[in-house]
Amino acid sequence: MRIDFRGSPEPTLGVEWELALVDRRSRDLRNDASHLFARAKPRLAEPERLHKELLKNTIELVTGVCHTVDEAMSDLRTTLGAAIAAGDELDIDLYGAGTHPFADWSGQQLSEGHRYEELINRTQWWGRQMLIWGVHVHVGLPERERVMPVLSALLNWYPHLQALSASSPVWAGVDTGYASNRALMFQQLPTAGLPFQFETWAEFESFAHDQMTTGVIDELSEIRWDVRPAPHLGTIENRICDGVSSIDDLAALVALVHCLVVDLDTRLAAGETLPTMPPWHVQENKWRAARYGLDAIIILDAQSQERLITDDLAELLVRLEPVADRLGCSAELASVADIPRRGASYQRQRAVAARSGGDLVAVVDSVVRELRASL
Repeated sequence: MRIDFRGSPEPTLGVEWELALVDRRSRDLRNDASHLFARAKPRLAEPERLHKELLKNTIELVTGVCHTVDEAMSDLRTTLGAAIAAGDELDIDLYGAGTHPFADWSGQQLSEGHRYEELINRTQWWGRQMLIWGVHVHVGLPERERVMPVLSALLNWYPHLQALSASSPVWAGVDTGYASNRALMFQQLPTAGLPFQFETWAEFESFAHDQMTTGVIDELSEIRWDVRPAPHLGTIENRICDGVSSIDDLAALVALVHCLVVDLDTRLAAGETLPTMPPWHVQENKWRAARYGLDAIIILDAQSQERLITDDLAELLVRLEPVADRLGCSAELASVADIPRRGASYQRQRAVAARSGGDLVAVVDSVVRELRASL
């Protein structure tokens, strides 16, 4: 089958930010997205910036096509402000993390829509377990022949993005021991998880044809890889990151993704063969980042060299400085280094739990406060 890629002449940005709805008193999840939409959308000049998701306890904030990180954050601030104001009228707060620490999956309601019903019908118990939230970052690429090489090379920095954004240590009232339980939950869906490392677009087309022929998917969007092409938008869509609790952290992560993709594409266009790692190293790095977060020792290359992730991150940020300067996101990229200094979200949540004697309501309170403070 032929899959057209609507190339982007510029490395444009688009961000999708999933947030949960929590009750202001109990701090449990609320299945009231439709009521929030009814109040928030009239406040917005572009109501399409708010989307529904699989469950009624979730809203998604989406940007338009942006050229800079600052433009994307400004877009999201406007939508977030309307959503918070609408939530205030309903005694609902917005919550930005990869999982909720104590909510019961069995009490959550499915959003209306044939696509959602089919997903649950097929995946059953695992699909109903998906109380998870993330951030998706789209970066435009000019032509389809460059998509797969850039995608495969980007996986070398999968653990950096996972560890920096990790925000889901607690599940069903229990600290899982993982920085990101979301990463391992989401990959249980049949088409989710790490992408195949195809060398050419034709290989991707052949894969998609097989998936459709055998009934694994009905449309391309049902390929739910952690990093995937979005042919109709002309982008690579990075879906690695856990949910994020502040605009500052979000800006840092978006800047890192933007710089990584543009750097790789620029090097490819200049004739360089991009570095890749064997799939077994990529898989191990995902697990290490999900398990240990910013304390992970990761595999760097096909020669099996290893390094503490924060040491490698510091060097990466210096290397990407010229790219950030070109893209107008130098301050945002530099702020990536603030996350390890003050602690990633999974570390901050654990610190609150430790100070409060394991009070998970206090953990939700802290995540909600971070989101409001960032606005």
